[in-house]
Amino acid sequence: QEQLVESGGGLVQPGGSLTLSCAASTGSISRYAMGWFRQAPGKEREFVAAIRRSGSLTTYANSVKGRFAISRDNAKSSLYLEMKSLKPEDTAVYICAARHHLYFSASPLDYDYWGQGTQVTVSS
Repeated sequence: QEQLVESGGGLVQPGGSLTLSCAASTGSISRYAMGWFRQAPGKEREFVAAIRRSGSLTTYANSVKGRFAISRDNAKSSLYLEMKSLKPEDTAVYICAARHHLYFSASPLDYDYWGQGTQVTVSS
């Protein structure tokens, strides 16, 4: 059983930046494709970004493309989400997920392990 722990959330002003991290309890995320999702109050879980197991390919939701960047450091068993030009509509709980597969997916149904999430609030 894999446990994922997110960190780095907080309150930021519109236009600001924030970097989220996700660490795996077993110390080995290299066997997983990884993704970031977010969930705002009263809304369904939404895909944000995902990265292939090797890190060679990434994909993004249209709403964050050009502003967010997903990356991973398999040696440190860590996943990152760098967020820039943040908007109030980016406010949500951000959750990392791991998938026992080479390729990423935008569907939450395809992921095997989930973190508890970290709150990101964009407000002036």
